[in-house]
Amino acid sequence: MLTDLTIREFLKKTASGDPVPGGGSSAALNAALAAALTEMVANLTTGRKGFEAVDAEMRSVAEEAVGFRSKLTADVDRDADAYARVLAAFKLPKATDAEKAERTRAVQQAFKQAALVPLGVARDAVAIMDLGRTVLSKGNPNAASDGAAGVLAARMAARTAVYNVRINLGSIRDEAFTTELHREADRLEAEAEANEKEILKLVKI
Repeated sequence: MLTDLTIREFLKKTASGDPVPGGGSSAALNAALAAALTEMVANLTTGRKGFEAVDAEMRSVAEEAVGFRSKLTADVDRDADAYARVLAAFKLPKATDAEKAERTRAVQQAFKQAALVPLGVARDAVAIMDLGRTVLSKGNPNAASDGAAGVLAARMAARTAVYNVRINLGSIRDEAFTTELHREADRLEAEAEANEKEILKLVKI
């Protein structure tokens, strides 16, 4: 599994000629890092003198961030697995009409999954930006740079994930499916952009 690699090993594998890990896994990793940074700021706020009024809220934020971190860590491998299924589908036999039909079905199904995984990452990244808004507006100001780093990591993850959605949609023939995912990808990209402008105004450094 990619997530079992050391940082150095992961970077080396990313830099190699292998198709995975690529942009999709990178988006998931950045979103997981965003969740971890947001969790960090929340944990640097709970139990601290002067922050009693927001203690329960920060504990809730930290708990949400734990969930996102766990899911997105798994998405690093989930995205790579989805693309591996695309490659495997293209290798299916196509000597007969029946084989061609099965190969086409498998390829289309694989591309749909390859689009759905980064769409989920984009959704989660935007949600993490909302958590970042909370820790930057109410959390420990001494960790403001860490909170900002989390928001920016989530912003990058959202945009990268959206790009990976779109590139996979280009190979899918199901018009209703592609229309729906394009619509949500556009919405998530716009929301992430608006969030970035709004949330970073809270960073007083």
